[in-house]
Amino acid sequence: MDHAVYRIVQEALTNTRKHAVGARASVLLTYDPEAVEVEVLDDGVAKNDGTPPGFGLGGMAERVALCGGRLSTGPRPEGGFRVHARIPLESA
Repeated sequence: MDHAVYRIVQEALTNTRKHAVGARASVLLTYDPEAVEVEVLDDGVAKNDGTPPGFGLGGMAERVALCGGRLSTGPRPEGGFRVHARIPLESA
């Protein structure tokens, strides 16, 4: 589970750098008795340079699913992008 959280943060920050150059990002980790949550937010505007999508979001989804968790990703209403995962601790 620790490795999954690390890779989610790594991939989300890589995506920010790759797809929203110059954006600021924040990472929030929350632990409670039942789960760990990770949220990565950025304030970037996606560049439209024809770069094809990679495997990052799919890889994150697979990691979270293997840990029995949930992943949500997508644009934020105020701009930027959000990655949020909740992984139950009992699966660790």
